[in-house]
Amino acid sequence: MSTSSAPKIDLHTHSRVSDGTDTPTELITAAVEAGLSTIALTDHDTTRGWDEAQQAADAAGLDILLGTEVSTRLDGHSIHMLAFGAPAKGALAEIYERTRESREGRMKAMAEKLAEDFPITYEDVLSHCGPGATLGRPHLADALVAAGCFPDRTAAFNGPLRPDSPYYVGHWAPSPVEAIEAIRSVGGVPVVAHALSKTRDFSPNPEQLEEMFSYGMAGMECYHRDHSAAAQDWILKFCEKHGRFVTGGSDYHGTGKPNRLGENVTDPQVLVEIRRMITAESL
Repeated sequence: MSTSSAPKIDLHTHSRVSDGTDTPTELITAAVEAGLSTIALTDHDTTRGWDEAQQAADAAGLDILLGTEVSTRLDGHSIHMLAFGAPAKGALAEIYERTRESREGRMKAMAEKLAEDFPITYEDVLSHCGPGATLGRPHLADALVAAGCFPDRTAAFNGPLRPDSPYYVGHWAPSPVEAIEAIRSVGGVPVVAHALSKTRDFSPNPEQLEEMFSYGMAGMECYHRDHSAAAQDWILKFCEKHGRFVTGGSDYHGTGKPNRLGENVTDPQVLVEIRRMITAESL
């Protein structure tokens, strides 16, 4: 999909402002070292890393697309929505605030449940978060790893942090349609993330995806390590049928996941289309 001389565009990365391990500045440095031409910062439910990432990218001469990864819930299951060029304003800002507050309460509840059987506390969990970071299960995983309970995040996620675990607690999130409408209302471009992931317990069906398209979902993330070749082929055909684009990204989290920057990339023409679709509302 890409050659060494072609633009290398990774539209799904995370920093320490959510559940990555790099600061936004460190993320930009790593992206340059990985040979990327464009990176999208898509921290969970927050834009707090935007200013630092933009400044670092400008200094490094790296093209950056600012975004977020919005948590949504469909039929009781988690669906993530990449939001490119969507600032925290209006309904979207309200969604972020409510989600972050709910995540904090959920984190306390899960930490208390885990503390009954594992040597961790809520304070231990917070020690693995960046200042003002969006709290998530990866921070619980880091606390469990630091306590010697599991060798890495993946093992913790496959154990007590599974959605079907007795330790699991959900958090509030808008529906995908509510998120799409909020993203569009501030001029952003919504793209559903890793919708057919082989590591998740739920995937939206064609009718649900078509409903998201009808409300303004611009495309689907196709090239992702959690998508099988068959899933990628299905997404390509489905999006072509409906006149939507596909994106690719690493879902990089620093040392928090094995995902490497640039391992999945986006076609340059898709980036042009995304930037064309971002409206003045987002400026």
